[in-house]
Amino acid sequence: MYKMNDENLAKELYKFLEKGKYLIVLDDVWTEEAWNDLKIAFPKNNKRSRILITSRIKRVAIHANPNLEPHNLRFLTPEESWRLLQRKALGAENCPEEFMRDGMHISNECQGLPLAIVVIGGILLEKGTDWWEKVARSVDAYIAMDQDKRVDNFIALSYNHLPYHLKACFLYFGMFPEDFEIPVWKLVRLWIAEGFIQQNQEMSWEDIAEEYLEDLVGRNLVMVGRLRSNGKIKTCRIHDMLHEFCKKEAAEENFFQEIKRFDRGSYVSSNPALEKYRRLCIHTRVLNYISSKPEGPRVRSFLSFSSDETILPTEHNSSIPGAFKLLRVLDARSVIFTRFPTDLTKLVHLRYIVLSSNFKILPDAISSLWNMQTLVVETSSRVLEIRADIWKMIQLRHVKTNASTVLPGPLSKSRKSKDEVLMSGTLQTLSTVSPESCTEEVFARAPNLKVLGIRGQLGKLLEIKNGSMLFDSLGRLSHLENLKLMNDVFPRPPSEGSLSRLPQPYKFPPNLRKLTLSDTLLEWKDMSTLGMLEKLEVLKLKDNAFKGEWWKTEDGGFRGLRVLHIGRTNLVTWNVASGNHFPRLRHLFLKHCGCLASLPLVFGDIVCLQVVDVYCTNESVAASARKIQRRKMEVQGKQSGRGNGFKLSVYPPDQ
Repeated sequence: MYKMNDENLAKELYKFLEKGKYLIVLDDVWTEEAWNDLKIAFPKNNKRSRILITSRIKRVAIHANPNLEPHNLRFLTPEESWRLLQRKALGAENCPEEFMRDGMHISNECQGLPLAIVVIGGILLEKGTDWWEKVARSVDAYIAMDQDKRVDNFIALSYNHLPYHLKACFLYFGMFPEDFEIPVWKLVRLWIAEGFIQQNQEMSWEDIAEEYLEDLVGRNLVMVGRLRSNGKIKTCRIHDMLHEFCKKEAAEENFFQEIKRFDRGSYVSSNPALEKYRRLCIHTRVLNYISSKPEGPRVRSFLSFSSDETILPTEHNSSIPGAFKLLRVLDARSVIFTRFPTDLTKLVHLRYIVLSSNFKILPDAISSLWNMQTLVVETSSRVLEIRADIWKMIQLRHVKTNASTVLPGPLSKSRKSKDEVLMSGTLQTLSTVSPESCTEEVFARAPNLKVLGIRGQLGKLLEIKNGSMLFDSLGRLSHLENLKLMNDVFPRPPSEGSLSRLPQPYKFPPNLRKLTLSDTLLEWKDMSTLGMLEKLEVLKLKDNAFKGEWWKTEDGGFRGLRVLHIGRTNLVTWNVASGNHFPRLRHLFLKHCGCLASLPLVFGDIVCLQVVDVYCTNESVAASARKIQRRKMEVQGKQSGRGNGFKLSVYPPDQ
């Protein structure tokens, strides 16, 4: 669906919505043209459907519905402002008496603007109550300004109070498109490559970067999007007013510059002297810009997050490395290279690169990029061969591809050099690699792996040769926490490549916390093996991970499991004798389990269970989920006088 053009996508949405009653919410519509483009997807089916749009521009709202006066959002009342400030600055509405005067003065002077209250609340939360009087004095300076300028200065007040190490991290959000949902793994690795993260002997760069992000979230400058199964932030974004501030401040500080398209198809910025900028970003008409033969002798970072993919003509294959010879960061996910750009290997300062392509080989010359920390390759090929000697790239921490990647074997003992010692331990991510690459020699060079993804004919991992199998080498990865096993036997159907068994529990990595299985077509009896993995917290059974119509859980299994995801399967009967089988389960997610008769009602007795998501199953599964919800609310109501600690999500809602 994501490859459809706008017209076909609108037709598909129209056909889907035409079947029933719908409610559509469109946030922050900027122009009449945008509404005209969107409304064709919404049928007038006379079923009391509704569309709610928000806009800062009144004429857009009037254009959308000329027959109804738009509802103008009011400012917060003084009482509402004070309650919001307390929640943001103190975490609860319990302000000590001695700070009431300053606190109420601050909330009143915010003039009922929620964003201003939230931003200043973040300052007070971080600085503590000692700063309330100081902030109360300084907030007066911003009151006489017009509303837009006042909000800008409230944001500036918060920005100016940031520690030095967080200012660059915050401004960097402006390099992403407005309202862009930013994957945290990407943001963290970009910050590291840019040199924003202060090294700490006791923590990894990645952990420190995530702490920085949590700090910005705590200051109400960054909004959390989605959460990971372990509760950590998966995606994030910033308010569009904060985004605009980041771009303005960055331009003033020469921190980065966004390339925009103006009339005549030429690409310029607010300051035409692009050669002075160290960071550039562009999110529209990328090919036009690349083909204009840009030059950036001081550019260290080039980011493009266009929503449209651009196939780069062969004649422009070397345009980016030719224009920006000092690049450290290159994220051109939307630009598809038809062949490997050989000049790229001359960018010896590169620390982070994202390449989209259709090539099948990464050449040996990549080895010269000895500063590389993060290498991401997305290719249309099912197999990618890395010929580069990545074991010589002593800074390399993360290798991430979407293909079954064949790794080069390490040097033989006779050819090893002193640099080998430096390489050992730097790699943290290898995903996804071929089963054939999972050798003892390869993992001996990456003993500190935390994330490993394997794609291909997984049966090869379990073939016994000379008394051992390739899977044995995984058990030696004592730092591995996240393992993904994706069975891919293309061009044969998945049914011809099902796994006959799982290895014994002791052969799995000893500290494994998250396991994902896909297309393995194991028997449900093999779940008993996974139930014996003592540290397993998250189990994701993607489509066709298991087969069979009946599953009975065994006593004593899954003692630490917190998240269970079950994808497409032919399971009919799921028998769980008691809630003791999943004593710590918090989140149960079922997707496309259309054959399942019902959920085990004993899940209602699991004290820790907080969320059940049921997506595209059937009416009987939805009904059993609602019974579990009633049971949970009864139990919680007796314990605390309220039953709001459990969340049930059923889609479609009429099941």
